[in-house]
Amino acid sequence: MTSTQDTTQVAQALGRPFTVGDLTVANRIVMAPMTRQFSPDGVPGDDVAAYYARRAASDVGLIITEGTYVNHASTGSSERVPRFHGTDQLAGWARVAEAVHRAGGRIIPQLWHVGATRAAGAPPVPDAPPVGPSGLALDGTPTGRAMTQADLDDVVRAFADAAADAERLGFDGIELHGAHGYLIDQFLWDTTNRRDDAYGGDIVSRTRFAAEIVAACRHAVSPGFPVFFRLSQWKSGNYDARLAQHPEDLDRLLTPLVDAGVDVFHASTRRYWLPEFTGSPLNLAGWVRKLTGRATVTVGSVGLDTEFGQAFIPGSRSGVDTIDALLERLERDEFDLVAVGRALLADPEWATKILNGRVEALAPFHNDALKTLR
Repeated sequence: MTSTQDTTQVAQALGRPFTVGDLTVANRIVMAPMTRQFSPDGVPGDDVAAYYARRAASDVGLIITEGTYVNHASTGSSERVPRFHGTDQLAGWARVAEAVHRAGGRIIPQLWHVGATRAAGAPPVPDAPPVGPSGLALDGTPTGRAMTQADLDDVVRAFADAAADAERLGFDGIELHGAHGYLIDQFLWDTTNRRDDAYGGDIVSRTRFAAEIVAACRHAVSPGFPVFFRLSQWKSGNYDARLAQHPEDLDRLLTPLVDAGVDVFHASTRRYWLPEFTGSPLNLAGWVRKLTGRATVTVGSVGLDTEFGQAFIPGSRSGVDTIDALLERLERDEFDLVAVGRALLADPEWATKILNGRVEALAPFHNDALKTLR
């Protein structure tokens, strides 16, 4: 565990401001997006606003909200996941942004479409079929239907509308959820994208849909309004999946996204300390930063002694762990920002305690933290 004698190192590494576009955050600590399902009818209430504001008041530099559904019938599978469209829903999000700003933080919504992982018959639109690039689930079995050009255009427009609404409501940027086997990622992955048109084929062609969404969002907002893009090699239920086997493949995938206007890449891994490719100690965020020159966010079991997947086992616990290796990587500028998930669920004051050397006061994570919003 990091000791109080490392306070200076923590402050120098994590306590530095960071600026991208018109967004400046006070430090390098980010709250990772985590689905909570505490928004009945897709409306984030006062409890959601208080939940995010509490972290902002406790020195989290940037909040990335839980995934929020864009305005498309097949976008999700829950009526309790917040939506980023609709009068009541957007009014709720305006109150969330205001609460976080009042607490001294910065906040961006994560915009989300689940694609072929949608459960047939589920809310918020029970009659809407699951849709994806090729009508395939993550295990390769048929599900729903393949998207038509009209579907693609509708979804691109939905993301762009949500981006414009985010800026109008006073948010500080947006994040596009292009990871974990959801819709955008389904187009990037050759297992789920078997299309023979301009949106399928080699790794560059498979980025076309993602790049169109990025470009549409970039066009819908001011030049200084940052666009984050979350990506991952792993997929839900398939931790061994890979978009890119080699750095050259990753470079080919990232280049169209950079050209379309991504400002920051959020590279999702389950263990931030693992090298991404043989022959280099760089993790995924490190490689993305090296290849693109764009700022990156790293994430993956920060501050805890068990990895992400353990969180969903009933009764599971994770102890507080050292961040020494994280600080060393951050000092080398391997990445720019550090996203913290479960540790911030367990302890809303995690950032304050870390920045002030009070590691002995950190709370361990318990699975019960997933059942409450505090």
